[in-house]
Amino acid sequence: MASAVRGGAIAISLLRDSRASARTVPNISFLSSPSTRIAAMNRRTLLQSIPALVLLGHATTAGAKPTASAVYELRIYHTYEGKLDSLLTRFREHTMKLFEKHGIKNIAYWTPTDDSLKDKTLIYVISHPSREAATANWKAFVEDPEWISVRDKSEANGKLVEKVDSTFMVLTDFSPAL
Repeated sequence: MASAVRGGAIAISLLRDSRASARTVPNISFLSSPSTRIAAMNRRTLLQSIPALVLLGHATTAGAKPTASAVYELRIYHTYEGKLDSLLTRFREHTMKLFEKHGIKNIAYWTPTDDSLKDKTLIYVISHPSREAATANWKAFVEDPEWISVRDKSEANGKLVEKVDSTFMVLTDFSPAL
């Protein structure tokens, strides 16, 4: 599949027909209805490409390239039963903006599809200019009065997060550019 990202939309120039490996479907018009477009595409391929498109969108809009000392942080939040929606709302409406305010770059956010995790887990990747900057960024974030207020209001009916797993990472020399 050949594709390009233009202004947040995907332009697909050629798709392989999922019913016959040698046949192709010519350029799909984006003026047709969404159901027509999806019917012509292999839905599994479309769904599997979403995380990559998120990262591609980040790479094309990020502005500055990560430095050699940049670190990425994989965070996994395990919520209390029934609290995932409240956590997602807090991130959507407040946390992401506060991260950016404190030098924490949002990369991508996911919720799992596995039955054992899907209703109680948020997975995301953020980046910092360096490990030292990460320490300073997190300190500033947790001490921010706006964050404290948002956290306290969102937890008025009980804590949202039971456990946080955090792993700092650096890109390998063979990683595609982000």
